[in-house]
Amino acid sequence: MSAANLSRRGFITASLIAGGGLLFDLAVPMALAADGSPVILNAFIRILPDNRVIIGAKNAEIGQGAKTMLPMLIAEELDVDWAQVSIEQTHADAKIFGGQSAGGSRTTPREWLPTRQAGAAARAMLVAAAAAQWGVAAGTLTTASGKVTDPKTGKSVPYAALAVAAAKLSPPDPATLTLKDPASFRIIGQSIGGVDTPAIVAGKPLFGIDFKLPNMLYAVLETCPAFGGTFKSANLDAVRALPGIAHVLTIKGDGTPESGFDGVAILAKSWWTANLARETLKVAWDDSAVTNFSTQGYAAQAATRAQGKADADITRTGDIDAAFASAGKVVTADYSYPFLAHATLEPQNCTALFKDGAIEIWAPTQNPESGRALVAKALNLPPEKIRINFTRIGGGFGRRLMNDYMVQAALVAAQVPGVPVKLLFTRADDMRRDFYRPAGWHGFRAALDKSGALTAFHDHFITFGKDGKPVRSAELSPGELPAGLLDNVLLEQSFLATNMPTGWLRAPGSNALAFVYQAFLDEVAAAAGKDLPTLMLELLSKTAQVSQGANRPPFVTARAKGVIEKALAMGGWANRKALPKGQGKGFAFYYSHAGYFAEVLEVAVADGVPKVKTVWVAGDVGSHIINPINALHQVQGSVIEGLGQALAGQVITQVAGAIEQANFDTHPLQRIPDTPTIHVDFVKTDYSPTGLGEPALPPVIPALVNAIHAATGKRIRSLPVTTEMLA
Repeated sequence: MSAANLSRRGFITASLIAGGGLLFDLAVPMALAADGSPVILNAFIRILPDNRVIIGAKNAEIGQGAKTMLPMLIAEELDVDWAQVSIEQTHADAKIFGGQSAGGSRTTPREWLPTRQAGAAARAMLVAAAAAQWGVAAGTLTTASGKVTDPKTGKSVPYAALAVAAAKLSPPDPATLTLKDPASFRIIGQSIGGVDTPAIVAGKPLFGIDFKLPNMLYAVLETCPAFGGTFKSANLDAVRALPGIAHVLTIKGDGTPESGFDGVAILAKSWWTANLARETLKVAWDDSAVTNFSTQGYAAQAATRAQGKADADITRTGDIDAAFASAGKVVTADYSYPFLAHATLEPQNCTALFKDGAIEIWAPTQNPESGRALVAKALNLPPEKIRINFTRIGGGFGRRLMNDYMVQAALVAAQVPGVPVKLLFTRADDMRRDFYRPAGWHGFRAALDKSGALTAFHDHFITFGKDGKPVRSAELSPGELPAGLLDNVLLEQSFLATNMPTGWLRAPGSNALAFVYQAFLDEVAAAAGKDLPTLMLELLSKTAQVSQGANRPPFVTARAKGVIEKALAMGGWANRKALPKGQGKGFAFYYSHAGYFAEVLEVAVADGVPKVKTVWVAGDVGSHIINPINALHQVQGSVIEGLGQALAGQVITQVAGAIEQANFDTHPLQRIPDTPTIHVDFVKTDYSPTGLGEPALPPVIPALVNAIHAATGKRIRSLPVTTEMLA
């Protein structure tokens, strides 16, 4: 099926279900994917005999609200009341439902129009059925609250009563569909609580960690502390002899963290019994090739590399050498940030049942099809022999885009056919077997002319890579601002070797780059005798938009200006100097995941301890805020998480190839008493809506350190912020 030749019958089918209800299966063509292949949205709508409506939620729910938001779009165009709607989670199958991943804040922009088309298509068939029944033109009829009405006669019929007739109709041509005028929206733009929230509050089992099957065994998995170490030997028989132990198994990894390293699995009827048995387990690992990696070593290597030539240019425009040679003033500074763990509240887990040459999996995964491919390779199974069921995800932030836990559970379950197995990480497992946000070091230079205008910008970025390519989430975009806003820009990169698995953490890349770029530009602005908002607005005035590469929307400077001006007004920026001693306001702007966000933050520093009082956030994510209460929560959560990364003491350190931290005592989370007042407002613009899970996080960190400088005069150039930095 392609976007070009999708037939009416392929686009939507209607059929009767038991009891006289109506089922719509819809396949809605979307824009072409990056590789040129068509992307198809599939959805189902069931209208029951009592006129209740069940809508399938096809995407993973990770707290971002997709399980509520996507059905809202369908219900809006179907023209039913939200009170009529129930939502069911689908299983994972890209062949049926299209893309089902949760990550990158892509769900909203990807499905804003196609999902609405799904609802509009079903409504069109119901209207056509009523028009045929009454012998009138479909265009004369109206819909509301799950009914079709003839305004001339006042006759009305519920959708359910049209089931038999609608099921016999030819589907509409997708090109003929008319979507609602936004002025008539009754669901989009209304605050609707999460569909799972009542069950969560009541403690009902929704998450992967809750899932149980009859006769299920629990598994714990021991792996080499140093990433990449391989299994040599272990006292397996001694562990098998312990009371309550059902199996002790070895699994063979493929040497990559995505598929899992070698390990020893202990299975028992209770997780506590299995985990207790680990105290007896003694494993000899071959880790000689991976114990030479350490945080201290990385820092020393980075300091050496900073003095030499970079490995590769990312962006080089203009004449950077001439621009610095002729500068009236040159500003330099070195910035850095540490490895971070995802620290999800729900540790990684997965339940698997291998039976009759097939496997069924229940997993809190953000990226099910990647997991399917990994399991298929690990078990040498065809993909169609793997069924993946979604569970609600108890915290992901990008960690569950990686499916190592799914592969490990499958490898264990395949050794005990017919027996369900739940693999569950301890907190220490979760902290020490993560895919970490990579650390980085930046050596900045900026050139100012005699009038204080920024004329050149240089960043030597040192991070981790192999074979001339950065590791996952260590990329630096060629369009990283101020690139595209200046004539003379040099962004270059050098790589260090590591055995650390790296991965995407909420607002990948941006969560670190915003800190270093906006904090350094605050220094540049001060050297030029101005503030950061003034400098940013001057840069933004030079062009209308900046290309972000193929298949990505351009950066529109007018949108950036809009949120900057909004945030300054919200945060009383003009009066910032009236604050008492020890208090200050900081500003930052950042563009990520197609979202434009500017933030002003007020901090008070006493005895070397910063206390964030208030954060003002202005964001532009397009023309509509689909679910305002969820949008507010996404922004508030982003701000709190960003502050936690900067202030709570979060850092991951490595010694002899292994991770030191094991729990929240050494990688703490932001706590409720440390949460500031957060004001949020949106600047609506004439662009299609984009996602909100990530773009509000990056600016809060530089806004914080810039506020600390305003309050104390001290520059924070590395994270996390400590009392010693402010002494």
